[in-house]
Amino acid sequence: MISDDPRLPYPLQLTRLRRSRRLRLRIDHERRLLRLTMPWRGSTQRAIDWVAGQRAWIDRQLGAAPPSSPYADGALIPFEGRPLTIRHVPTRRRGVMLDGDALIVGGPAESLGGAVERWLKAQARDRLSAETARIAATAGVSVRSVSIGDAASRWGSCSSSGAIRYSWRLVLAPPEVLRFVVAHEVAHRLHMDHSPAFKAAEQRLFGGPVMAARLELRRLGPSLRAVGRN
Repeated sequence: MISDDPRLPYPLQLTRLRRSRRLRLRIDHERRLLRLTMPWRGSTQRAIDWVAGQRAWIDRQLGAAPPSSPYADGALIPFEGRPLTIRHVPTRRRGVMLDGDALIVGGPAESLGGAVERWLKAQARDRLSAETARIAATAGVSVRSVSIGDAASRWGSCSSSGAIRYSWRLVLAPPEVLRFVVAHEVAHRLHMDHSPAFKAAEQRLFGGPVMAARLELRRLGPSLRAVGRN
């Protein structure tokens, strides 16, 4: 359900969950949407009124959000934790080439954004597939498939059948952050929960304590999600 309330800066999406015991609000900056999960039998109007009462918090979060970072000639984008400068060379044939700290993009200007994002997604697919295979071999488990997407709230997911899906934006982050997410999802092939046994497996597969990488992903997350946004 989507609610347009004049007290709120963005539309509010309400989702009822049978297991939910409280209201939980987050901001989807990319889609300019407020997302609220609520108990199955909760009052819709009371939930909307509660969100309206959080306006000061919402405004602080919006004010702290990183600016959008569209693909453009001369723009800086992160790749594996380091900045790359996009260089548009219209006289070159269509395509993208990594040259040191520059990403050279050929073809017309109107194709630049699509070309850069396709290149990033291809790099993400290759790196995530290779790292998943490596860590799965260490864990002694099988993975049915590896795919990429651009979920607004998850960096990875693992189904009970062994299909793992990642956000392609992980390729923008430092390699240890990508490795942490892969270790987390592969650990779910051993334990489909977040029990102490799962956490021990996650740490073993990552190769040490995961807290620093987890916090780094939390810190970088908003700016990674802003890449390519207009």
